[in-house]
Amino acid sequence: MPTPSLKRNNTSLPLAGFWLFNAFQQKVSLPISQRTTWVNLGLLLSLLVACTASLSLGSVPLSPTEVWLALIGKGSAMHQLVVQELRLMRVLAGVGTGAAFALAGCLMQTLARNRLATPGIIGIDNAATAFAVASVVGVGISLAPPAMSLVGALTATVLIFALAGGSGTQGYRFIVVGLGIGAIAGAITQLILSSVALDDANAAFPWTIGSLNARTPEALTLLLIGLLVCWLPALRLSKGLNVLRLSETIPISLGINVKRLRALSLILAVILTGLAVAVAGPVGMVALLGPEIARALCRHRGVPVLASALTGALLMVLADLLGRIMLAPLEIPVGLVTAVVGSPYLLWMLLSPTFRSQL
Repeated sequence: MPTPSLKRNNTSLPLAGFWLFNAFQQKVSLPISQRTTWVNLGLLLSLLVACTASLSLGSVPLSPTEVWLALIGKGSAMHQLVVQELRLMRVLAGVGTGAAFALAGCLMQTLARNRLATPGIIGIDNAATAFAVASVVGVGISLAPPAMSLVGALTATVLIFALAGGSGTQGYRFIVVGLGIGAIAGAITQLILSSVALDDANAAFPWTIGSLNARTPEALTLLLIGLLVCWLPALRLSKGLNVLRLSETIPISLGINVKRLRALSLILAVILTGLAVAVAGPVGMVALLGPEIARALCRHRGVPVLASALTGALLMVLADLLGRIMLAPLEIPVGLVTAVVGSPYLLWMLLSPTFRSQL
């Protein structure tokens, strides 16, 4: 295969590690990272394997062949019932929420220039949960949980950015303000649950710990549509976000509208977080681990939008599968699994001298 090159003024500049995509009679040339492409394909294949395993394992074990036959409407009626009615929606919820949390974390980290600035750590998840719980138990609010989750996420984001200030979004102040907002939102959630009937509190409890059992078909459909709609603009904004990670004078000199870029990225992160919380509740650490693993796999300092989404989906499906089979028939909520797995990594990040120098 010939070495990819980028043509400019009738000269060929070698572009090692990239494929060159030409369109419109070579008027548009787009370099595509070879490693990132292979990483994304590997993550997609791993996700398919994890989804197949999640559909196969359980109280009624199925082989991969039986799973795929049931998905296309063939095989025994019992297998179709188990796969299509009992397990498929749960797997789709895991894929959608994991991708949404990780993509929102990637955007938020880049926007705030801080690897700890994920929706879960800075309190956006808790605020979305508080509003969703208020909707579920009917505390004077008639909006559906997805709509209330979006309102809660937006409210927390506005408060955090307003209280942290411009320069504060790049350091500890942004994190501390977010932790405070999250603590207040968590306290409000507990206050609501303690003041309603026991049946209402039990109905809202899954939203407080993170569980794919709390899903509803309407919220899941809205999440998958929102994920597709938000992913395309995020992919388009990734080039500008790469430059935004540098000094602000650089994107301005390149003609990038920094305020517009930040506003769009923030809106996408809030929408993704709100929709994901409406389905699964505040599942911690996925928004942190997804982008971190994606960056390590891609080995570049850019914004791995697609790799983050795929990694988050993979983590969520695997965590849910582990929670279902580890102590079967007792089921561990996916939020507890991700917290147990992700907390040691968070501690390692905080104790790492290299990481502390980046805050």
